[in-house]
Amino acid sequence: MTSTAASVLIDAHHHLWDLARRPQPWLDDPALASIRRTFTPDDIRSTATRSIAGRRLHSTVVVQCIPDVPETEDLLALAEREPLIGAVVGWADLTSPAIGDVLDRLLAGTGGTYLRSLRHLVQGETDPGWLQRPDVERGLAAVRDRGLCYDVLVRSHQLGQAIRLAERFPDLPQVLNHAGKPSIARRELADWERRMRLLAGHPHVVCKVSGLITEADHDAWTTTDVRPVWDVLLTSFGPDRLMFGSDWPVANLAGGWDRWAATVDELLNGCAENEIQALVAGTATAFYRLPPVTGAADLTAHARTQDS
Repeated sequence: MTSTAASVLIDAHHHLWDLARRPQPWLDDPALASIRRTFTPDDIRSTATRSIAGRRLHSTVVVQCIPDVPETEDLLALAEREPLIGAVVGWADLTSPAIGDVLDRLLAGTGGTYLRSLRHLVQGETDPGWLQRPDVERGLAAVRDRGLCYDVLVRSHQLGQAIRLAERFPDLPQVLNHAGKPSIARRELADWERRMRLLAGHPHVVCKVSGLITEADHDAWTTTDVRPVWDVLLTSFGPDRLMFGSDWPVANLAGGWDRWAATVDELLNGCAENEIQALVAGTATAFYRLPPVTGAADLTAHARTQDS
């Protein structure tokens, strides 16, 4: 497959884990039994076969799952030897007084050049002002000062924290994961939409079009269910501040990589070529500072060179 900048697709949000190497306690939830196994780069290669607007998967951004620095080190080492991975979103304890030293060690270590952003699972924090805690803000300043970005993971009712973060850190590039997890299944979108439009008023914040199908009815969702969220994202952020992400393999709970890709392909109908390019590749490339596409990208060749 010959790739040019106008013919590639970037998955800006997926996960990998090796349960034999590093347990994932969150998978103990019985509802997650179907994804309670190891997932490798070869798995996403064989899974991600559907094109979007004629573009096929070229590179990815792999995102941390657990609050564990060794997991981040594993992902960075994997990125160094795995051509499919263009960037890593890692984890470090933002509340730690040693956060700067930890980040410096990660950046200087194996695969450290692939670390582009940090993420904390704020969605699991009960403090309604967690992102505004003084120790957290000190950690975020350390992230900013090292030229890194921040991936914001909050639920719909926590979007106020994301807005305050945007206000207080205008010089920290931020990307909202999973569009703030709107309540698609319950069709309760009014408060989410109001907060999203406020957040979109901050130009240094972009948004991932990811994780939406797992916020819908896993067994019965259709494109019609997702479209109201899509319309809000397009009219508030615009395609230049949106990026496609699969949230694979979590997406397998609600249809999988190819079904989500087919849905995005349908939703893009009516968009201009430059808008499509931004959403499926351009925004992610700029935000995560991914290498420009200059030649051929053959995923089977990637598989052959994985262990070289």
